[in-house]
Amino acid sequence: MPQTTTINVGLIGVGTVGAGVARALLEKRRMLEQRIGARLVLRRACDKEFRRRRGVRLPPSVTTTDASKVLRDPDIHVVVELIGGIEPARTLILEALRRGKHVVTANKALLAHAGRELFAAARRANVDLYFEAAVGGGIPIIKALREGLIANELDAILGIVNGTSNYVLTQMREKRLSFHEALLEAKHHGYAERNPALDISGGDAAHKLAILTLLGFGVQVRLSDIHVEGISSISQADIQYADELGYCIKPLAIAKQVDHELELRVHPTLLAKTHLLANVNGVYNAVYVHGDMVGAELFYGRGAGQGPAASSVVSDIADIARNIVTGIAPRMPLLPHRHRGIRRLRRMGAVETRYYMRFMATDKPGVLARIAGVLGRHHISIASVHQKERRAARIVPVVMMTHEAREADMRRALQAIDRLGFVKHPTVAIRTEAPRYK
Repeated sequence: MPQTTTINVGLIGVGTVGAGVARALLEKRRMLEQRIGARLVLRRACDKEFRRRRGVRLPPSVTTTDASKVLRDPDIHVVVELIGGIEPARTLILEALRRGKHVVTANKALLAHAGRELFAAARRANVDLYFEAAVGGGIPIIKALREGLIANELDAILGIVNGTSNYVLTQMREKRLSFHEALLEAKHHGYAERNPALDISGGDAAHKLAILTLLGFGVQVRLSDIHVEGISSISQADIQYADELGYCIKPLAIAKQVDHELELRVHPTLLAKTHLLANVNGVYNAVYVHGDMVGAELFYGRGAGQGPAASSVVSDIADIARNIVTGIAPRMPLLPHRHRGIRRLRRMGAVETRYYMRFMATDKPGVLARIAGVLGRHHISIASVHQKERRAARIVPVVMMTHEAREADMRRALQAIDRLGFVKHPTVAIRTEAPRYK
């Protein structure tokens, strides 16, 4: 009977996710060995300190506070980086790759900022760099894009990829909470950090969209190439009005090909209640993909938390272990070929979509005509108008839905409208996303 190959793992970062990875490697080692055909051994676990209880009991012989003991150990095959941030994570990963070690990371910010450099280093060293947990927690979207959909030319990737933002908007709709009340509830349940700025600003989703764009379209983009808006401007009134119109508001990350150009944007979006993503609620994530061969597919699951993220990390370790055992690492190319139909990135001003708009205007004759006139002069056609109940001081909410309009025209129209004396608050405008792909 052939001897089972041992794959030694070095873990850098034993926080929430790292503890979950360590627990899986220690407690599921027999099951993993049976399924992989190799023995996974946690040889070293590094963190700043080990006084805090992490829910996993690590043997003292395994723990260290010195990352070099992981990187310089010649017997460690796979280094797992789970400390997050740009530095020192970048330096540690580059050193591991230089030393010929395979790397698994969940660091979406680092991949978005320095992915090109890391992938090139892995290619030079002829080792694997895996990152399933960087997008979607436990959802196997990275593996699907790298392998399962390899025969497809993609038209669109639309994702709810930030659980905090999705939870906040869900609570606003279901419990009729204000934005600040819903955010406090998210913090109370541990779904939001003490400083949730990266989540609610759209920054976290932009990091993930950059990774999805690379894998889905073969296009490496800078974060500055992605138009990003957060959810803090969404009010309870907009949630209710959207619901009355048959829509819900979701924090969407969008990458889609239109007329040989690639649109990249992150912002709150109105989705029809019949859309596949409309019923993805709470902390759940989902990624909708349309390919020329498979059509529409939806990948759904918990996007955050110890269990889902650790599951993806261990899956990556298992894939690398199989590659080592069979002697074919690296098995998959790190960088896909660029989508042949994409010639350039689309400027945000050229994006065309329908819009929801809410005006807070003085209730007097001629208001709707004046607003409609401004929109018409900027080539924006109105699909429907809904005048709501009067508020204090004779202020009335006016809700409009437009036909498709160019972003640049809409911006100019809103600037002109907000200068009108009877418009008492800045106009709210939210883009819609139609289910174009069947």
